[in-house]
Amino acid sequence: MVKVQNITKSFGNLQVLRGVDLVVDKGEIVSIIGASGAGKTTLLQIIGTLDKPDAGSISINNRQTNNLTGKELALFRNTQIGFIFQFHQLLPEFSALENVMIPALIAKKSSQKAEAEAKELLTFLGLSDRLSHKPNELSGGEKQRVAVARALVNNPAVILADEPSGSLDTKNKEELHRLFFELRDKLNLTIIIVTHDKQLASISDRVIEMKDGMVL
Repeated sequence: MVKVQNITKSFGNLQVLRGVDLVVDKGEIVSIIGASGAGKTTLLQIIGTLDKPDAGSISINNRQTNNLTGKELALFRNTQIGFIFQFHQLLPEFSALENVMIPALIAKKSSQKAEAEAKELLTFLGLSDRLSHKPNELSGGEKQRVAVARALVNNPAVILADEPSGSLDTKNKEELHRLFFELRDKLNLTIIIVTHDKQLASISDRVIEMKDGMVL
């Protein structure tokens, strides 16, 4: 599903990734752990095509991403990769429903189809009574579930989550962790998570530790 080969990345004189190899199978939940500065988020951004490596190759769902043009890359990212961030990154002027619809509309789905799929996901996530609420009217856990729905709306091949429960309290954190496994089991999702949360890492299918830009 996701295959990373010999990825290197430097920022000026600082080498952040030093020949990283990684394979994640379809339907697998993998947590990437390590101290701050180990290169975890940089690796996640490169897998997600938000940044380019200096060398190496990335394949997602049997598609090499290295040689895609700007438009091809944007389309691939929109339809094949779902992102979940620590601070949800919802657009404050839009409702929960509208936030989830946005990636579907960018993918040129009709507004009717985008709305129907967004409603279905939000209902599945227990937010059917929050469709018209804006982010400032939602709890922290609700906002993160909206972010999960947004990541899922285009039925991506892989979900990339960067510290997804880092801003949540214990109750909402545990609910989010359970949700990942429910979604994996229901949708056969592949999920790669960068986390400092020991509980989340411990229940993942596999834990990958990084140190000084390398996978241990």
